[in-house]
Amino acid sequence: MLRFGPIAAAAARRAPPRPRENLTLPWPPSLSRQVRAAGGGGGGRVVPVLKTPKGTRDHPPVQAALRDRLLSAVVSCFKRHGAAAIDTPVLELRETLMGKYGEDTKLIYELQDQGGELLALRYDLTVPFARYLAMNKITNMKRYHVAKVYRRDNPATTRGRYREFYQCDFDIAGQFDSMIPDAECLKIVHEILSDLQLGDFVIKVNDRRILNGVFAVCGVPESKFISACSTVDKLDKVPWEEVRNEMVGEKGLSPEAADRIGEYVQLHGGLDLIEQLLQDPKLSQNKLAKEGLSDMKLLFEYLTLFGITGKISFDLSLARGLDYYTGVIFEAVLLQQENEHVEELVGVGSVAGGGRYDGLVGMFDPKGRKVPCVGVSIGIERIFSILEQRLKASGEKLRTTETQVLVATPHKQLLAARLKLISELWDAGIKAEMLYKKDPKLLKQLQYCEDTGIPLAAIVGEQELADGVVKLRDVSTREEVDIPRGKLIDEIRRRLEP
Repeated sequence: MLRFGPIAAAAARRAPPRPRENLTLPWPPSLSRQVRAAGGGGGGRVVPVLKTPKGTRDHPPVQAALRDRLLSAVVSCFKRHGAAAIDTPVLELRETLMGKYGEDTKLIYELQDQGGELLALRYDLTVPFARYLAMNKITNMKRYHVAKVYRRDNPATTRGRYREFYQCDFDIAGQFDSMIPDAECLKIVHEILSDLQLGDFVIKVNDRRILNGVFAVCGVPESKFISACSTVDKLDKVPWEEVRNEMVGEKGLSPEAADRIGEYVQLHGGLDLIEQLLQDPKLSQNKLAKEGLSDMKLLFEYLTLFGITGKISFDLSLARGLDYYTGVIFEAVLLQQENEHVEELVGVGSVAGGGRYDGLVGMFDPKGRKVPCVGVSIGIERIFSILEQRLKASGEKLRTTETQVLVATPHKQLLAARLKLISELWDAGIKAEMLYKKDPKLLKQLQYCEDTGIPLAAIVGEQELADGVVKLRDVSTREEVDIPRGKLIDEIRRRLEP
């Protein structure tokens, strides 16, 4: 029995009886409408609305298999260049992410305070990597990371733009000679886009130091460099006049400064343009711009040795709106889809991007120690949208499993024989299946092979058991050969060799 103190007991005696509270909370109007619509408005069972959240989607087996094939191609390139894999939490402290993404900070998914820590879903893989380096005091690393990121953006699913999506990042951290790691990142982008055969593409390159130099010589205050950068970054989507109007009307630049910027940011070319700008009377007097142009010239020399300058464009309109870039920046864009089956092009925008961020790790280090970094992110979801539409248009049938052999029986009462044989195959590392029926019909078993693309069928009947053999059937040619039981596994392996 609970005992009350004298004051509490007296208060309890004086207090009137409390009315019984209704603890049922009202549903939000939108949810009530959805439930009523799903349940037909009657008073029966409440039926939930079955849909994925806006900007997300399920991947059925065919899409999952296509995505796995794509990720495998990208990761094999990262491994070819000597990168090690890491993983980081999908959650980060809110303060870790804030102030790193410029105007895109508003797209971060912030989580409600659950008591203790203010958290957010990661926006990209670069900031968590910088946090990882600083936290573990790592000053030299080549890593790749494949994981989902989250952005509270307006999704455009036809263009491969989602709120939850994969990123595939490759980064080189450490103090190295100028432009050598940067050139390798561009080579990686070139290799991946060439291997995937997505059609013609161009990789645009620029340097934040050149852009900042342009802003300086055009009379833009340093405090407005980042906001001007974010506006210039829209030039690939809207015409110069709209960009100019935003600079003057929203960002507070003078019309004269905007016009001078326009003379520079609409230029693009190669080594000739770099040489031209090195002789520019204004830019050549700006220290930042001169450093950036000298490094850009060195970068093009390395890219020439790699043999990829035919796909590289030095483009002064490229800005990449993220705050943390400090040097070379780049972005890959598909120019067209070379596929006769696709009548309508998928407008996917850029399919890879990255750059140098020498100051980001220092923002997390207690002593401000910097670790120079450069990296690239492959736009997997946008590339996937292209491959998905191409697969649909071509009518190609994509296998969703890797089963190599179906264990089948032609007669009844042979389940034990199937179970024994399939166990032997599994133990030998062979990918095998069987139908989950005691006495399936042989025709149904062989049809399953054809429907799912299984190349071989191992058939064991009463005669095969008596003779100590297994009938091995090539599903595509329908040829059958009796193989001694002891030699079956070697024969299957021989046939499955590429």
